[in-house]
Amino acid sequence: MAEYDRRDALLVVDVQNDFADPGGSLAVRGGEEILPLVNRQVQAALAAGATVVFTQDWHPERTPHFETGGGIWPVHCVRETWGAELHPALHRPADAAVLRKGVDGEDGYSGFSVRDPGTGEVEATGLESLLRDAGIERVLVAGLATDYCVKETVLDARRLGFKTVVLRDAVRAVDLKPGDGDRAIDRMRETGAEIG
Repeated sequence: MAEYDRRDALLVVDVQNDFADPGGSLAVRGGEEILPLVNRQVQAALAAGATVVFTQDWHPERTPHFETGGGIWPVHCVRETWGAELHPALHRPADAAVLRKGVDGEDGYSGFSVRDPGTGEVEATGLESLLRDAGIERVLVAGLATDYCVKETVLDARRLGFKTVVLRDAVRAVDLKPGDGDRAIDRMRETGAEIG
């Protein structure tokens, strides 16, 4: 179990039905296994007065991010649908921040930024401002999936100068290609992230 204080933030990345539930349209193998681990981290963070933020893919029905629009992914996490909802077994306090990404059809891999799939233009989300305003110095990251949204969130966190810990037991990979998850862990470690 990680130790937290008020200068820490736990980022719970995309623990949504389409990723965490075996019936989801983009189910991550073992996604449901992380739920009790994530919940314990949430409880520990809250008990220490740390900040907890949940990210959530929140796509429109049509977007270049999806195969149907020329992208690589099946339709997933369409806003206001079951698939986009945070998993019901996830412990989310009512006052915890939820940051939605991909809202306007962008690629929303990182909690910190979104990218226009046509132009490649990158824009910040509100996550960095939220953390800076709270005096956060270190982020701890859990969720789905190791090789996409977790990795990109961690890379951005390091680029922005946050001390960063990946909670290895509380992440799972898509592994489109075998070993993608392990390569993502290596890449995050290379940037100075601690793998905990």
